[in-house]
Amino acid sequence: METRAPHPLTPKDTLFDWLQLTRSENVGPLTFRDLLNHYGTVRAALEALPELAVRGGRTRPLKVASPLEIEKELEATHGFGARIVTMEDPLYPPLLGHIESAPPVITVKGQLSHLQNPLFAIVGARNASLMGKKIAGRLAGDLGNQGWVVASGLARGIDTAAHQGSLQTGTVAVLAGGIDNIYPSENELLYHRIAQEGVLVAESPFGTKPHATLFPRRNRIVSGISRATVVVEAAFKSGSLITARYALEQGREVFAVPGHPFDPRARGCNKLIKNGAVLVESFEDIDQEISPRTPFYPEPHVVECEESSPPRPLEDVRQILKENLSVVPISVDEVMRECQLSASELWIAILEMELAGYLERHPGAKISLKEEWNSA
Repeated sequence: METRAPHPLTPKDTLFDWLQLTRSENVGPLTFRDLLNHYGTVRAALEALPELAVRGGRTRPLKVASPLEIEKELEATHGFGARIVTMEDPLYPPLLGHIESAPPVITVKGQLSHLQNPLFAIVGARNASLMGKKIAGRLAGDLGNQGWVVASGLARGIDTAAHQGSLQTGTVAVLAGGIDNIYPSENELLYHRIAQEGVLVAESPFGTKPHATLFPRRNRIVSGISRATVVVEAAFKSGSLITARYALEQGREVFAVPGHPFDPRARGCNKLIKNGAVLVESFEDIDQEISPRTPFYPEPHVVECEESSPPRPLEDVRQILKENLSVVPISVDEVMRECQLSASELWIAILEMELAGYLERHPGAKISLKEEWNSA
């Protein structure tokens, strides 16, 4: 059963509807996709939310984004000179729609044509060395001269150097907060230059300030819009390695610049190379492996499942999930196989329990119970 392909926009769906469903409580990208696949239109999914949450065990009303909230966001975004695009908009980055957790809507500002060109991500340490920043800036310039648009996350260090090195040829900055939020503040001038000469991209609503949980979400977009990612300086536990992991999960190529084994900022890159990332000493190492002119056809994420019959009552399926899941993530395929559930009954039960606030989604088509449900 294929569950990852974006659903076609129907005449009954509007940008307002897409935004309202996206901003409603407990509706993440995966839930949005499954709701759309199940109900056919965004409007029908919106109307079904309250009942689904109640069936999933929710005792208080689910917070559906109000029309007033959506109107305010649309007005603020438009007044800021930005626009909101859905997955069905021609301006939506083409590769981003192929990732498992593609955001249903994003906010963009700048030279939006850059989003349709081949993108290459450059990420790395915030506390980068002078040499690391020099390498990142040079790689960004060389990539741009060969037809790539460079993507990064507007962070200090390597990200900043990558954006600066590619301003003239095309750069995309993915923000952790809202499109209007400049972080870090020291990059204010660079932020405004990218808004004019490059592209700003944000998944979070207008006015959102960055916080810890938003940075990994930003990282999966940096890799998701890009054909490949190169890491320049990264510690073992760093956001840059998270981005590299996302890139691998998304079927994209990963490159890494090696460093001195005594430098903690090199340990992450050296580990990536040991695990199969392409070693990069100069742009030529990248150019030998990948070109912006080479066609790229990402494989859609497919969940293999076998239907069992007859289907069980959904209250029985929810009880089975409650008994068999824990706070440790497990793949949906394994749950389906071990519990002998059909795809249709399992996915609707997952939707109900997630909207009720008891079940959590994870990358790689995995699910788990939340702490409060697990201890009940």
